[in-house]
Amino acid sequence: MIEVKNLSKSYGKKEALLDVDLALPQGEIVGLFGENGAGKTTLLKCVLGYLRHQGTVTLDGQPITRSNIQRLSFATCEHSFFPALSPAGHRDFYRMHFPRWREKRFQGLMDFFELPMDRAAGKLSTGQKNQLEVILALCQGADYILMDEPFAGNDVFNREDFYKVLLGILEPTETVLLSTHLLEEVEHFIGRAVLLRQGRIVGDVTTGALEDSGKTLMDYVKETYRYRSDRVRKALSELTGEEEDG
Repeated sequence: MIEVKNLSKSYGKKEALLDVDLALPQGEIVGLFGENGAGKTTLLKCVLGYLRHQGTVTLDGQPITRSNIQRLSFATCEHSFFPALSPAGHRDFYRMHFPRWREKRFQGLMDFFELPMDRAAGKLSTGQKNQLEVILALCQGADYILMDEPFAGNDVFNREDFYKVLLGILEPTETVLLSTHLLEEVEHFIGRAVLLRQGRIVGDVTTGALEDSGKTLMDYVKETYRYRSDRVRKALSELTGEEEDG
C-alpha cells in the first residue's frame, strides 16, 4: 500500500498541496481529478520522489528509495522516454534495468496500437508518443502505475480502446492512479475517484457508492465543487449588457 500522510508542497509562497492524506491499496484503479492548478501533477511527482515536500510517502510502511522505486512507474504527458531511442531500444534498456519487465505485454500492446519498433521515439506522432509512454509504464513490472494526463493528443477511439485493453490486462495486484480531466470517459473504467481542489483532497468516493446513490461522477464533482450552473448565463448577460451600454 502507498500511504501519503500530511503531505504539503509549496512553490515559494504558493501552496500547491496542503496536508494531503491518501491511501492506495494494491488492486485499485483510481481517478485523480481537479481543476487546472489543483495539485494533481505535484501530488504524483511527490509520491515518486521527484519533488521535495513536507510529510511522508511510504510503500508498505517503508520510505520510497532506490531499493523499492521500481515498484512504481510513471506515464506523463511531458514524456519520459529517450527521444533518440526506438521502442525496440527502450525494450532492451528496460529489460536490463527492470527484472520484472513484461515482454509478452509489451509485444501485445505494440502490435495492438501498430507502433513501429525501429523508429526513434521523438519521430513518432503525438498520439503514438503517448501510447509508447503508457506502454512502457505498464510493462516495467511495477505494482503501482501513476499516469498524468497520458492520453492528451489521442483521439477518442484510441482512448476508448486503451481503457478496454487496460481493464483486460491488469492483474489483481496492479494499481493505477490516473490523473485526467476526462471524467465522463473514465467513469466506468475507474473504481474510485479522488478530488483535489486548491491543494486539498475534497472528495474520495468509490464508483459503486455513486451508483448506489444514483449519482454520476460528474454530479459528484459538481456537487463537491459547488458548481454554479448559472455562471455562464450570468456572465453572458453581463457581457451582453456591457456591449449594449457601449
